[in-house]
Amino acid sequence: MHPPSLPDRSIEAYAAVTDDDRLERLRELTATLEDARILHLNSTATGGGVAELLRSIVPLCRDLGLDDNWLVMDAGDDFFEVTKAIHNGLQGSESPLTEAMKATYREVNERNAAELEKTYDVVVIHDPQPLGAIESIRETMPEAAIVWRCHIDLTDPVEEYLTFVTDYAEQVDYAIVSRSAYGAAIDGPETSVVHPSIDPLTAKNRSLDEETATAECDRLDPLSFDAPLVTQVSRFDPWKDQFGTLEIYRRARESIPELQLALVGGMAGDDPEGLELYERVAEEAVDDPNVHVLTDLPDTAVNVLQRRSDVVVQKSLREGFGLVVSEALWKRTPVVGSNVGGIPLQIEDGHNGYLVEPEDVESAADHVAGLLEDDERRRRFGEHAREHVRDRFLLPRQLEELLEIFLEVCDLES
Repeated sequence: MHPPSLPDRSIEAYAAVTDDDRLERLRELTATLEDARILHLNSTATGGGVAELLRSIVPLCRDLGLDDNWLVMDAGDDFFEVTKAIHNGLQGSESPLTEAMKATYREVNERNAAELEKTYDVVVIHDPQPLGAIESIRETMPEAAIVWRCHIDLTDPVEEYLTFVTDYAEQVDYAIVSRSAYGAAIDGPETSVVHPSIDPLTAKNRSLDEETATAECDRLDPLSFDAPLVTQVSRFDPWKDQFGTLEIYRRARESIPELQLALVGGMAGDDPEGLELYERVAEEAVDDPNVHVLTDLPDTAVNVLQRRSDVVVQKSLREGFGLVVSEALWKRTPVVGSNVGGIPLQIEDGHNGYLVEPEDVESAADHVAGLLEDDERRRRFGEHAREHVRDRFLLPRQLEELLEIFLEVCDLES
């Protein structure tokens, strides 16, 4: 295991986006936890929402005086192929779970757990990848409270995969899920719901001056910001359904011929399917000069795209939460998204965007076209979007809820 490099964070900087009472509550919580040592474990330092969240949470906790740590597993492609199959199986994709796959999972987890040299009061295991380390952690840190933070939609799993994972998950002391429906699959530990959040001060989400925004727009040439633009930002993953988004674009373009589409995604370090899917999507779009398939853009470029797009689409088939929705809404861009996972928690249908069933391409295209043709509705939806995210999906709220759970599992009172 290895610690990733981390940026600096200051709690004082968040005074502009959250109220003073919440900031004071964060100080109280970390003061009570000042003697506790916290460890987060996950499988990648780049790509995906978990790594983004930890990159903000850990340094901010340190600025508040908490001994907060983050280690990333060391593993090869064979392990990530297994854990991707587990991820897909937990979200309903049928494929065999072999004894060889289980052995690979256990061996890599045990090897990584053996590298833990320090002891901690709370160990937070993120998603299924490091969950197989729990037995070794129990042996070396018998007094530690172990928390499983599950970011995945567990409402329709393949039973074989669910059994394999919950055999580990039911050994933890506490579980955190992103929606209450996800917790029903976990029998045993006390479970809380904590909605993920965006960090409004990162390069992807902070306000941009006009000079910076213009420079990023120029670098995205030949994409034009003078013609209507629809964007989807998501990992290149079958669950994100970029092919469905292409179909939405093609239907909407029947009434808006000058429409452009940007399909923007990164490659998560623990997802071996990403490059293959990117190549398939790029091949599908290669003959249309108004479709731009972009990968591994800097965060500032993603920020500009989410701000300057007329509409953002999130055409997921399954979705643990989908923070890219809140990212766009925070930038006052309405979102047309699938009615799955955590997306309906973020989109208020007919108020800051529209919800459609994941297979209903026709309705999604109609909503996209309707928003593109109505400037006043887009502006109104954008104002509602900003306030909805400010109220519910910014980092200080999530951090407060997380610290309260740490107090509970450490049996402390604030």
